[in-house]
Amino acid sequence: MRAYLDIETSFDHTISVIGIYRPDVGTIQLVGGGVRDLSLYAALEGVSTIVTFNGSSFDLPHIHKRMYVDLKSQFEHCDLMYVCRKRDLRGGLKKIETLLGIGRETAGLTGYDAPRLWDRYEKYGDADALATLLDYNREDVVNLALLEAKLGIIDFCEPCAQVQHVY
Repeated sequence: MRAYLDIETSFDHTISVIGIYRPDVGTIQLVGGGVRDLSLYAALEGVSTIVTFNGSSFDLPHIHKRMYVDLKSQFEHCDLMYVCRKRDLRGGLKKIETLLGIGRETAGLTGYDAPRLWDRYEKYGDADALATLLDYNREDVVNLALLEAKLGIIDFCEPCAQVQHVY
């Protein structure tokens, strides 16, 4: 079983959201106080492989540093950034999605917007900012599965639309 993982961070580099897409259950998002080791392990129960984009350098080391959870030692890991580079697809996830025709409802937002959105939510209780951040993160993880299929690594099945938030 594969799980697609992406994190968002705050201005002070804490993890604000861990998004996990599993084709069997949909998207699970650990948010704010829900970003805990036990919640992460529960979301990954039954998973053998974690798929990321630049997760070798960012997501997995950041989880290890902030949560003391070493996912690299406990799961197989596929970093699609390196698969893309081997196929001469360069740039960030959004650029490669555009090159391969993978669309987004949150087009125009980047990883630089994530801390800003989280800050607006934390400081002002801006529910719209949080909803936008969660939509952006959900598209990141679901699009990892689409990207993997476009690269011919797996066959893509229609994604489960269910979304679960853990606060």
